[in-house]
Amino acid sequence: MGEIVDQAMRLFAERGYDGTTLQDVADAVGLSRPNLYNYVKSKEELLVAMVEATAQSAANSLREVRERTDLDPAQKLRLLVRALVLQRAERPEQFRTLDRSDQALPPEIAKKHLQGRRAVLGEITAVLEEGVTAGLFRPTDVRITALSIIGMCNWVAWWFHPSPAHPAEPVAEQIANNAVAMVAREPGHAPDTPTPLGAVALLQQDLDYLARLLKAEEGRRGTAGEG
Repeated sequence: MGEIVDQAMRLFAERGYDGTTLQDVADAVGLSRPNLYNYVKSKEELLVAMVEATAQSAANSLREVRERTDLDPAQKLRLLVRALVLQRAERPEQFRTLDRSDQALPPEIAKKHLQGRRAVLGEITAVLEEGVTAGLFRPTDVRITALSIIGMCNWVAWWFHPSPAHPAEPVAEQIANNAVAMVAREPGHAPDTPTPLGAVALLQQDLDYLARLLKAEEGRRGTAGEG
């Protein structure tokens, strides 16, 4: 079944879902069409397998990372992004096919695909919220930030071409670092503990910094006035 799904993904990516027949899939795997029916009854079954292997599978693996208690939010975000990038890099045909065929998917399959995509968004959003609450991430619109991060991961399926000299792991690591850098607070500007008192301490630091800036500005104006 795995080879059948792989060949179907390749054909869907090359010809589109509507432009591919079960006979095309049978030819690609060296089976007659009647023999193919022993494994799959319709193109829709192949699409379901692809959806389960992309968005839904990704959401499940991300959920496992998000629920870990031994990682802080930055570590979780780094692992989430690495997982998404590696999935897109290792099986780009799956993602490209579903992305191109999104509007043409049968209603039930489109619903599954949308649920999987929303689940991925929900997992990353939840980690971002956790990081903001802990004071490790800057307060942002977490939904927009999550969509931006997902976009970075998804685009890998279009531009990255793995090879022995260009493996996927360093790319995944770089994009994961970029994602964390997008949201991380400046070094030394995070509370020691995620408590209201920790947030007050950060606020006091900002007020002290503002006071110094205002004092320096007044000093510059005074010097200019004396001249």
